[in-house]
Amino acid sequence: MPFDRKTRLASPTGADLNLYVKEAAGKPRAVIQINHGLAEHAARYARFSDFLSPRGFHVYAHDHRGHGATKAADAPLGKFADSDGIAKVIADVGAVHDLIASERPGLPVIAFGHSLGASIALNFVLRHSGQVHAAAIWNGNFSQGLLGQLALLILGWERMRLGSDVPSRLLPKLTFQAWGKAVPNHRTLFDWLSRDPVEVDKYIADPLCGWDASVSMWRDVVEMALHGGRDSSFSSVRRDLPVNLVGGEKDPASDHGKAVHQLAKRMRAMGFSNLVSKVYAETRHESLNEINRDTVMNDFAIWADSVLKP
Repeated sequence: MPFDRKTRLASPTGADLNLYVKEAAGKPRAVIQINHGLAEHAARYARFSDFLSPRGFHVYAHDHRGHGATKAADAPLGKFADSDGIAKVIADVGAVHDLIASERPGLPVIAFGHSLGASIALNFVLRHSGQVHAAAIWNGNFSQGLLGQLALLILGWERMRLGSDVPSRLLPKLTFQAWGKAVPNHRTLFDWLSRDPVEVDKYIADPLCGWDASVSMWRDVVEMALHGGRDSSFSSVRRDLPVNLVGGEKDPASDHGKAVHQLAKRMRAMGFSNLVSKVYAETRHESLNEINRDTVMNDFAIWADSVLKP
C-alpha cells in the first residue's frame, strides 16, 4: 500500500523536501523517521511503513537532497549541495523532526537509517541526540579508516580533473560495480542488494535508483562515515540511548557485517548500555528487501516495543 500522505516541506536550507507520511493504525505509540540510502528514495519504504502502521507507529520518510522528488536549487539529482552538503542534509532531517514535534507532540521518535541513511541518521544523532528516543543504524560502515582516506584522495583527484558537479568515474567501479561482480553467479550487477530477483529488477527499473553520484556527493558520503568512525564524535550522546545495529553477512557495503560488529564493539567500549546488534546470515545489503525481510521487520518491531516500555 502507498503512504497515506505525500506532501512538501520547506527546509531552512532552501530545499523543498518530498515527504511521505503513514498514519499509525489505532492508538499511536511512536514515530519512525526514515532515512533512505544512496541512489534510492523514500517511496521504497512503503512496505516497511505498512508493517509499522498497525503496530502503532507513525512513519515519516523524506527524499534527501539530490534524491527522489526533493528539489533544491543547489541539489540536482546526484548532488547534495554546492557547499556544506553534510550540514544541509542534517538540517533537512532536523526540519522533518521539527514537523514531527509539531504534528505529533509528546510521541517518542525513533531515527531509522539504511546505508547512507545510516550515516545520515547517526550524524543527526551525534549532533541532536536529545531529539530522539532511540536510533536504528542499519547496513552502514563506520570502519573505513585508511580506505576512507584513500577514497577522499581519489575524489580529490577527480575533483581537480573533472569538477565536483559531475559523476565520479572511479568510486562506482570500486564499490557498486565491484560488489556486483563479486556475487557468485550474479544475474545483474545489482544482485549485491538482495537475493530476491523481483526486488533487484524493481530497483533497476526505477529511474530514481541506481544513478551515479557526483564527486561532491561521494565526498560528503565518505566524510559522514569517517565522522561516525571517530569515538570523539560521540562525546555529547547520552550513553543510555537505545541503539539498534543491523547488518548482513553477505553485504559487501558493511564488509560482510564486520563493520556492524566493530561499531557495536566501539560503542559498548564507550559505555553505551542499551545497544543491540545483529548480523543476519546470508543476507545482502537491503535488509528490508531481502527474502528474510519478514524476520528482519519482526525483529525490529520487537526491539522497538522493548525500548518504548516505561
